[in-house]
Amino acid sequence: MTRKRKRLYLVLGGLGLLAVVTTFVLFALQANIELFYSPSDLVSQEVPSDRTIRIGGLVENGSVKREADGLTLDFKVTDGKSSVPVTYKGDVPDLFREGQGVVAQGKLQQGTFRASSVLAKHDENYMPPEVVDALKRSGHWQEGAKPGPTSSAGAAATANAKQP
Repeated sequence: MTRKRKRLYLVLGGLGLLAVVTTFVLFALQANIELFYSPSDLVSQEVPSDRTIRIGGLVENGSVKREADGLTLDFKVTDGKSSVPVTYKGDVPDLFREGQGVVAQGKLQQGTFRASSVLAKHDENYMPPEVVDALKRSGHWQEGAKPGPTSSAGAAATANAKQP
């Protein structure tokens, strides 16, 4: 066997190994990806009921109702165009209230989103970028609100922009 042929086999073997490793990584990641949807997206798209997803928007005014057990909370998440009913059993963050931004993680079952966790925005200036994009698309974004930084570089840029 010549050197050229050995090198060719080595390169082809390496590419084959890389393809196998890439396939395994993609299959492993596919099971753990949580897609983000706005309420309008949930209404207009077919979402698998066995898949964990995230929805985000504003808690609709007048929609928050606590069940008799004291732990189950029913509310609606809206992006201004569509609303999705959400049921959550557990404690909600202190900042959770009507008219505030929220991201819920869970599964869509029979038209109701069954949340396993609920996150409320942490101050008056922060909203997750996905929620901001969904609200902008629906025309309900308030320009006074600012999305928060997603990294330390974003935090530094935000801090520098606020200085006179």
